[in-house]
Amino acid sequence: MRLAAATLDALPPAIARPAYDRAGVTPGVIHLGIGAFHRAHQAVYLDDILARGETDWGIIAASLRSADTRDALAPQDGLYTIAVRSAAGESLRVIGAVGEVLVAPEDPERLIALLADPQIRIVTLTVTEKGYCHNPATGTLDETHPDILHDLKDLFQPRSAIGYLVAALAGRFSAGTPPFTIVSCDNLPSNGKTLKRVLDRFAALVSPELGAWVADEVSCPCSMVDRIVPATTEEDRARVAGALGAEDAWPVMTEPFTQWVLEDRFPNGRPDFGAVGVQLVEDVEPFEHMKLRLLNGAHSTIAYLGYLAGYPTVAETIADRNFARLVRALMDEDVTPTLAMPEGTDLTGYKDALIERFSNPALKHRTWQIAMDGSQKLPQRLLGTIRDRLAAGASIDRLALAVAGWMRYVTGTDENGDPIDIRDPMAARFAAVITEADGDSHQIARGLMAIREIFGTDLPADPRFTGPVIEALDRLFESGVKATVAAAAHGR
Repeated sequence: MRLAAATLDALPPAIARPAYDRAGVTPGVIHLGIGAFHRAHQAVYLDDILARGETDWGIIAASLRSADTRDALAPQDGLYTIAVRSAAGESLRVIGAVGEVLVAPEDPERLIALLADPQIRIVTLTVTEKGYCHNPATGTLDETHPDILHDLKDLFQPRSAIGYLVAALAGRFSAGTPPFTIVSCDNLPSNGKTLKRVLDRFAALVSPELGAWVADEVSCPCSMVDRIVPATTEEDRARVAGALGAEDAWPVMTEPFTQWVLEDRFPNGRPDFGAVGVQLVEDVEPFEHMKLRLLNGAHSTIAYLGYLAGYPTVAETIADRNFARLVRALMDEDVTPTLAMPEGTDLTGYKDALIERFSNPALKHRTWQIAMDGSQKLPQRLLGTIRDRLAAGASIDRLALAVAGWMRYVTGTDENGDPIDIRDPMAARFAAVITEADGDSHQIARGLMAIREIFGTDLPADPRFTGPVIEALDRLFESGVKATVAAAAHGR
């Protein structure tokens, strides 16, 4: 039996399922970049919205590349299972908020037409950092990006998320239809402001009139999203199928914790987000910094150093006392002094919860998965903290070790001489640096730091940054990861 609308009633009573009539739901949201995170996060909040009776906020989702999610969910009428896992056990819930999944390259015109439909009032995005076609060091549109060059020449056959958004906004502009609000749910600093900057520039390149309208009328509120969502395995699928008594081609695994902080700027209307636990605020930036620097910065530190140490998952890495001690010191002594949180924020409780979440043995969050696309992640996860620490005249030794861990990882070979599968849009540039350096760790560090899209021009020229990073990379090569982490954890 396959999970689908017709088989919902046959599921065991313990399985939670949509508490509303899906036939009465109309779409008000289009999501670009459907993947596991969206289905474990925003779609769950909107499922709760629909259950409250706000039935005009269903989701149409679109993949901008692969047909895999559509092929998995279409036979299931968009239904899928979310498995919430902790050391205490697992609970299963079927989510019904996604009504249709499209594959954008198969029919770009249809997706643009749906985006231009007046009933769509919100567009959300999880397209990863690289999906914004921007320069991570400056937050501006990369006007040399191949997808951007293509979309400027052929706007109504776009490849990028930015191209689809502007093509649809152009249709709304021509028709006199108010624009949709666009919510970035990706881990970018000031993600709404970055999206707005990129969007405004692209629209202006299409036409000055469209650019002026987009700049004046389109709202891109910032948001902070937080939930750990590991990749689904075949073992996960089998376990979920056993509990459902039905096959689910693509369930999602996650943790009990979930958070969504959102600026309340929706000129064309929104659901009652506050009623389902979304924190509506005037300024997301403090919460963004908290999450990007504490959770994501720690995650990247764990990912590169943990992978190199031979630990396949976050939980296995943090179970090593030296790693746990290093990560907690990084959060307490390096990151926390750079944060300016609203009064009443319990940072100690947040950090305690992070260590507990990292330690969750049921999640099996792979270090290799987190390590992907490091060139897009380092600027906001680690380098922003480093800049603030340098401005304050403070030590960056632990942060430098995290950066050096990334450098050691992208050499493409682990401590046993085995190849590392580097997944990054700049992988070819890394390989060129590594080849030219010919095993010289100083040249590796200098070559990678010369990539301005990652490090800008300030950090490579500052010996307070380059010195500790080169020293840390030397130690990783000479002493190995575990010994280097142990020494750093104990202040040596």
